[in-house]
Amino acid sequence: MAVANTSVRAAKTVAEIPFLWEGTDKLGRKIKGEMLAAGEAVVRQSLRRQGITVSKVRKQSIFSSAKKITEKDIALFTRQLSTMVKAGVPLLQSFDITARSHTNPSLQRLLGTIKSDVESGTSLNQSFRRHPKYFDALYCNLVEAGEQAGILETVLERIASYKEKILAIKGQIKSALMYPVIVIVIAFVITAGIMVFVIPTFKTLYEGSGAELPGLTQLVIYVSDGFVAWWWAILGVLVAIVVGVIQALKRSKAFKDWVDAMSLKVPIFGPLIEKATVARWSRTFASLFAAGVPMVEALESVAGAAGNSVFEKATLQLRTDIATGASLSSSLQAAKVFPNMLIQMVAIGEESGALDSMVEKVADYYEREVDDAVAGISSLMEPIIMVVLGSLIGTIVIAMYLPIFKMGTAF
Repeated sequence: MAVANTSVRAAKTVAEIPFLWEGTDKLGRKIKGEMLAAGEAVVRQSLRRQGITVSKVRKQSIFSSAKKITEKDIALFTRQLSTMVKAGVPLLQSFDITARSHTNPSLQRLLGTIKSDVESGTSLNQSFRRHPKYFDALYCNLVEAGEQAGILETVLERIASYKEKILAIKGQIKSALMYPVIVIVIAFVITAGIMVFVIPTFKTLYEGSGAELPGLTQLVIYVSDGFVAWWWAILGVLVAIVVGVIQALKRSKAFKDWVDAMSLKVPIFGPLIEKATVARWSRTFASLFAAGVPMVEALESVAGAAGNSVFEKATLQLRTDIATGASLSSSLQAAKVFPNMLIQMVAIGEESGALDSMVEKVADYYEREVDDAVAGISSLMEPIIMVVLGSLIGTIVIAMYLPIFKMGTAF
């Protein structure tokens, strides 16, 4: 059974929702797919224009079990497509082979949509641009440059390598940041459990003895009473803070800009984030410039891929400076954001005519720096976390047993 997909662009003021549809094509083959549209009538009209006889259209449930298409899926698809195109396999056949090699139905439908667009005469980059959720401007600009220069297989290979390296950097950053977060959450849960279930037992025991409790013990019991009485409020406040921060990052550009700026100044993690950002910036710029994308256009895509608003603003300023005739190295120097190594390598690249090669070397260097930084942070955080947890739990245990020690010395 052939699989096809279509996508409708609705006006920005009209909300699009996903629809699943089934029908038959001009040859009588059963086909199905999904489409983003403003309503069922739009879906039917669009399919009729393509010569598809529709038999069923329904809204896709929000509880649908369809798997999401991840960045890893797109990177793997790009690698497979570049390999087949490089081997001389026709583009449409490459899409068929790639779609069948994946077990994710959502990705299969997406590839079916793109194949249908290409089959109808749409260029590959325009077909990708119809799905900005999965193919960003950087991806599409590179593909367009490859199509225009007749080096699509080379560009696809470069995109695949680029996405694989960016995913690797993101994975390293996440692992470095998630480890302390997970330990802190576990520590909070354990401490809360002790406060709610263990300390009240000691409190009852000591109240029965009538002895005067040490100040540390009284403090811990006071905190425990607060946990028992207000655990629901504490939990609610914590959840509200987490949700509020996430929503603020999504909705408030000013707040996101502030968080991005502060993240570069955080001890231990700040240098890691900066190195990862420079690596991503360098890799993105080198990939675009090597593919023949004009520098001004390349910097616009690099700004969006930087991943940090501080570097994004600086890159947009670079774009403005270069458009007025300044050199890239002097603009980088004036931005006062980029490391000296990148500035010097860009200056050498401009003089030698090997700018993309020089910037790629910077990307390689900072990617290795990220590897070393992640390993260093992991080895550093383990003893720090153990000391903090040991001190916290040890203080609680000592506070609870101090009255018993005092009773022992009294006898």
